[in-house]
Amino acid sequence: MSSSDRGKWNRAAPRYESFAARAAEQRWARYKRKLFSGMQGKVLFLAAGTGLDFQFFPPGKTIVAIDVSEQMLRRAAPRARRYRGAIHLQQMNVGQLAFQDASFDQVYTSCTFCSVSEPLEGLRQIRRVLRPDGTLLMFEHTVSRWFPFNAMLHACTPLSRRFGPEMNRPTVRSVRQAGFEVRRVERHYLDVLKTIKARKPVPR
Repeated sequence: MSSSDRGKWNRAAPRYESFAARAAEQRWARYKRKLFSGMQGKVLFLAAGTGLDFQFFPPGKTIVAIDVSEQMLRRAAPRARRYRGAIHLQQMNVGQLAFQDASFDQVYTSCTFCSVSEPLEGLRQIRRVLRPDGTLLMFEHTVSRWFPFNAMLHACTPLSRRFGPEMNRPTVRSVRQAGFEVRRVERHYLDVLKTIKARKPVPR
């Protein structure tokens, strides 16, 4: 993400939870709990936002959670303290991850790559910081395969990107382009949302 992304999300932070739509979070809760239930080892969580997803994490884990916006992280801090484990918050750009190669066993995202300005670079950074055979697990807004929903998402994106996410990203294709092996894709809500499970290949 660029400095303009940081500014956009800093401005959005005070009203983020109102437009993050708690009703939608409740509808998505079962998918997120299922995805996050597999957390193990050294875990990196991208785009912490205000910490709304922390409630879905299994207890007793040690997690590094990053966000480009210091204002988002300020609001996430009380939720991080309430988590029954350890969540370490850091301000960081997904396109410039300040971690050593092969630092993590797993990386999780939650409606993140609809907002990253350079998604392929962000995914390559994730691949770098994952250990060989490490896993990338994502819950993401993506473009739909189905008409008229795909047309609607394309039409909405020029407006939505000004305030937050792009709704028509081909994220599954981008994950493959970044060098991951896609293991499984689960499609939700007319293919507008997807759970993506991918693996960093082991060098031969």
